[in-house]
Amino acid sequence: LKSLRAGINVVKYNSQLGAEDKYSGVVIYMPTGGRQAAVRIDWTSPRKESLAVSNNKYTIYRPALRTVYTGSSNSVGKGDNNANSLLSMMSMSKAQLESRFQPVKDVREETLWGGVSTIHLTLVPKGKASYKYAEVWIDNAGMPVQTKIVEKNDDSTTVRLTGMEKNQKISSSEFEVKLESNTKIVKS
Repeated sequence: LKSLRAGINVVKYNSQLGAEDKYSGVVIYMPTGGRQAAVRIDWTSPRKESLAVSNNKYTIYRPALRTVYTGSSNSVGKGDNNANSLLSMMSMSKAQLESRFQPVKDVREETLWGGVSTIHLTLVPKGKASYKYAEVWIDNAGMPVQTKIVEKNDDSTTVRLTGMEKNQKISSSEFEVKLESNTKIVKS
């Protein structure tokens, strides 16, 4: 995969409250060498917000607050949080998957909304992890189009990619977040 531009939908489910928070926007992704990548998400709902990670730096821009947060991406994503787990799963080799997860037992064909045919896998981590299991839906081209991480307390985060445009030309400038002149910059 040389680049990806897609719609992104995220549903965070709180099992104690029985409530969902839904987010939607657009994601762009471009590998930059090794396991590094440039990523940008522009959320459009429930509020406008931009998140970009490029050249070992992150930017989170909240236009409604006129605030941007910046810092080193090397200090973010350490540990076993859901986003880190999800991203690392998507880039693991078969051998890495086999070493980190129990043998896959629950494999089935499933059609997602929008008529997308997929193979649905359930991955249970070996050893210590911050979540119970992960589900991955892979389309006919071998692309993970939906993932779900279920935490130990039964909360979950589901991420769905739609309208994927693979291997299109993406400029590195698309990962730069444009700020209004009256934006407060908070560095960490």
